[in-house]
Amino acid sequence: MNRRDFLGSCALVPAIASVTRADAADDADIRRYTRSLLVDVHGAPIRQSALTPETNYIYHYPFAATPCFLLRFPEALASVPALHRERGAPYVAPGGVGPARNVVSFSAICAHKLAYPTREVSFIRYQKSRSATSSGRVIHCCADHSVYDPTAGARVVAGPAPQPLASVALEYDAGRDELWAIGTIGAEQFEPFFEKYAFKLQLEYGGLERARKPVEATTVVRELTNYCRTTIEC
Repeated sequence: MNRRDFLGSCALVPAIASVTRADAADDADIRRYTRSLLVDVHGAPIRQSALTPETNYIYHYPFAATPCFLLRFPEALASVPALHRERGAPYVAPGGVGPARNVVSFSAICAHKLAYPTREVSFIRYQKSRSATSSGRVIHCCADHSVYDPTAGARVVAGPAPQPLASVALEYDAGRDELWAIGTIGAEQFEPFFEKYAFKLQLEYGGLERARKPVEATTVVRELTNYCRTTIEC
């Protein structure tokens, strides 16, 4: 290696060191998709420091029509071992990312009957407070009352869901205060989702191919209240 190449490789070290990934058991657990930067509606990177704790944020990943939750909690969240798919081997759900290791993301497609947030209505959302039908600090799908714990890898705590929500693997760039989605961990629902909602998605996206299009270099994050007209509470 000549001097110029050596100096160039040294310059990369701080940048690499500034990027942290959710602590999954092994990178092999991650099913990789496009590495996509989370941005706001103006195209500016989402700053994890600006996320309001315990607030529903929605973005689409890894496909144009597949929604995900982005959540920031007050406390650090550790990885969660031995979560069980309905079929297949156990897996480790990633912990939080960011300076406080408190930002996590999950697929917003319910693992029971595939309810998901649409522009018109959402039957599934994170609820901070206790309700008549479930405890607080859970992701609750009011369609059939499946309840997930997002502080523990979105494991099922109540209801008919047969498995946790799939986790989205995140990377955090400390130098830039940026969040990136890089893949999923756990049981995906994408194929059943596209099959069940094919007609609706064709109308909404102008064709199923557009709905199934992989996200590109960026994906837009919005608060659920700004994305969806009506959020069902139960």
